[in-house]
Amino acid sequence: MSEHGPHDHTPLPAGAVIDALRPAAREAPISGIVEIMKYGRARGGVMGLWAGEGDTPTPAFIAEAANRALAAGETFYTWQRGIPDLREALARYHARHYGRAFSADAFFVTGSGMQAIQITLAMTATADSDVIIPTPAWPNAAGATTLIGARPVELPMRFGNDGWTLDLDRLAAAITGRTRVIVLVTPSNPTGWTATQDDLRAVLALSRQHGLWIVADETYARFWYGQGERAPSFIDIMEPQDRILFVNTFSKNWCMTGWRMGWIMAHPSLGQVVENLIQYSTSGVAQFMQRAGVVALDQGEDFVKAQVARARASRDIACDILGKTGRCRFTPPQGAFYLFFSVDGEADSEALARRLVDEAQVGLAPGTAFGDGGAGFVRLCFARDPAQIRDACERIAQVV
Repeated sequence: MSEHGPHDHTPLPAGAVIDALRPAAREAPISGIVEIMKYGRARGGVMGLWAGEGDTPTPAFIAEAANRALAAGETFYTWQRGIPDLREALARYHARHYGRAFSADAFFVTGSGMQAIQITLAMTATADSDVIIPTPAWPNAAGATTLIGARPVELPMRFGNDGWTLDLDRLAAAITGRTRVIVLVTPSNPTGWTATQDDLRAVLALSRQHGLWIVADETYARFWYGQGERAPSFIDIMEPQDRILFVNTFSKNWCMTGWRMGWIMAHPSLGQVVENLIQYSTSGVAQFMQRAGVVALDQGEDFVKAQVARARASRDIACDILGKTGRCRFTPPQGAFYLFFSVDGEADSEALARRLVDEAQVGLAPGTAFGDGGAGFVRLCFARDPAQIRDACERIAQVV
């Protein structure tokens, strides 16, 4: 009999159990966004603008499609890659917005955009390889990189009078023999920086030169405040043989954050690999949820445009009020729905975020949650009713 059997309650030395875990799991970083959310929720009465979601619930025409599917008994195991109807709807959606035909075989439905990122990194990054991530950046990509045993390499972007810029010379210099992947989020969470077609061409050229994969996160492609209905994309310039995997989500465009449903777009030749990785993680997305996704894609265009217009109005309000303080430094975001700003004299973004919870009753995410490039900044999500954003920014202005 072992000294410590399954029902032996003899106390173990402190840390003995956790020390036995795999290091990558044990050392997974704590989310700075979650930390400030817990702080604000414990206080109570705080307007939470810390998370990347708005205040609008999923519209009824989408939710009702899921209800109909439930009533019809669509509660069984289904296609690992996604039901054919949804994959065909994704092909139609992309054809409308990118001006060319797409094959349904290029789309794979995932249990959230986060799972899409996990799968694409599992496909491309090897243990002890490097994944370059321009920062400030949503921290989950770096966290997912760490969990598979690879090393996230932060590439700080520059912030100046012309806003945030990606230093392409610095990117080229960061590539080594260990580098396998570049993760590019554009429009960016949290800065709103959006790559130009010249930026994309330069990154693609580096990928081709060094044989690297690109994981292109286009979650916020529709929340774009320039010309046209979407931001520039690698889709506009790539060739079929380019090593690019696209990740996206239903969360933002159609207010479906709690549904946890996303997609990957990849060359159809990779289909069996993607299917296998879905099988060995979640074994597919609920069919009744996918029915709602079909309706969102096919019937949700007016809703998306209204959400983008609302976000633009809230962005302009936030920039106006905080800009008039004379102490807030930022560039109006080109895309996404965040204002990433610093305050003169406030170098500690975590302390500033806690102070705004305590004194303004407004919850913002500290910039340090987004990597070294975010030190000194805080992130405000303005995907809200413009009246709420006005109220929140006036409170912040009083404090700063």
